[in-house]
Amino acid sequence: MTPRRRALLAVAVALVSALFFTVTYVFNRAAALEGGHWAWTAALRYLLTLPMLLVIIRWQGGFMPVWRALRAAPDAWLLWSGIGFFVFYILLSYAASSGPSWLVAGTFQVTVVAGMLCAPLLYRDARARIPRAALAVGVVILAGVLLMQVGHAHGALDVQGWIALLCVLASAFLYPLGNRGLLLHLERTGIELNATQRVLGLTLASQPAWLALAAWAAWETGLPSAGQVWLAAGVALSAGVVATILFFQATGMVRDNPTALGATEAMQAAEVLFAVLLGALFLGEAWPTGQALAGAGLVILGICLFAWVVAHNLRDKRQVRALRTDRGG
Repeated sequence: MTPRRRALLAVAVALVSALFFTVTYVFNRAAALEGGHWAWTAALRYLLTLPMLLVIIRWQGGFMPVWRALRAAPDAWLLWSGIGFFVFYILLSYAASSGPSWLVAGTFQVTVVAGMLCAPLLYRDARARIPRAALAVGVVILAGVLLMQVGHAHGALDVQGWIALLCVLASAFLYPLGNRGLLLHLERTGIELNATQRVLGLTLASQPAWLALAAWAAWETGLPSAGQVWLAAGVALSAGVVATILFFQATGMVRDNPTALGATEAMQAAEVLFAVLLGALFLGEAWPTGQALAGAGLVILGICLFAWVVAHNLRDKRQVRALRTDRGG
């Protein structure tokens, strides 16, 4: 296969993965509209993801390397799974009750540059530096997020709106922080695990927390409805398994081509468009207009600019890895 065809195929695969990632926002919003408790929405996703990953792991590097890594340093796995899986998804699930799926999806796109902004907290080498161009892109994306939120609120955010905004923004930073923290731990200990093995390890390490949350949710609200269980299973399969594998496959195909890598990762911008379309078709959500529409456009522009920065301004492979996005754990 020629490099051009490989790049085009990688972009197409990444676009499909963005569609499957979008299911998270749409299904979580559907569960909230049906009266499902946010704690069940969060807990069920990862409780149901675990058996799915256990089924496929035999073809994705095997289970025993993951188990050995967990036994060697359980504290590290508990820490980073708590940050990057547990608290991250609690906040995202809670925010789903605050507004349409496109609003949460658009705000979460801050995660495209969040990993880069977290870098000084983690690294002590060249990866700790935040390039000015990428920081400027982050400002563009954040401006788009604020426009979307204020436009949706018709000029001013109420207290609930600000809480939801802060929840999504915090989750957008916690996810790459947990992922990169684990990667740094594996780097320092010399342990090699692929993406699926890392996701399985973090899912396993977070199970006690999810079981505790499920017990609390049962005490507070009783058992979840069958509809909420099915929606959570859809999120687990679509985003937790299918989208993750597709995204890592796409980025892996062009990992040595910065231009194609940037274009592939920019396909995350399509999540905003998919969320608008699916929300309107299946949830009866209104399309964004005015300031909200302009904000969504800014978010998409910012992601495309970030891809351009990766593709054209960064030729050093280590710097490219430092700025790569963190989707899929």
